[in-house]
Amino acid sequence: MLQDTSDSESKSSITVLQEVRSPTIPDDAHVMTVLVNHPPGAPGYPPHRLPGGPGFGYMIDGEMLFELEGEAPRVLHAGDAFWGPGGDVIHYRDANNRSDIPCSFVLTIFCVPGQPMLERVTEEELEERRGLRVTS
Repeated sequence: MLQDTSDSESKSSITVLQEVRSPTIPDDAHVMTVLVNHPPGAPGYPPHRLPGGPGFGYMIDGEMLFELEGEAPRVLHAGDAFWGPGGDVIHYRDANNRSDIPCSFVLTIFCVPGQPMLERVTEEELEERRGLRVTS
């Protein structure tokens, strides 16, 4: 575990924002870092999964309504770190939670060559797995 540290000479510091037990990462995975910008009130991307593996994010600006399968929806604010395990877990929402300002976040994601970064989930699958969605 990395502790918060500071260097009194340079005034530099390290602050732990998030710690995660090492998820499964495919042997041939490559890593991609993307910047996502949602305009005010944007619903974000339709329900999807990250087939290659985990994604680790950091909110830059605004507020995002974030929802993963098996977890209650939550609002993330600028400065918050978040992650999703990828694989078969459905990512329901990454919506801009505000109608008056944009939101943006950086996402570093593990990808499998030859597979898309995001894989959309069909309405039929959403219906089949509705019992796994936490609504409050």
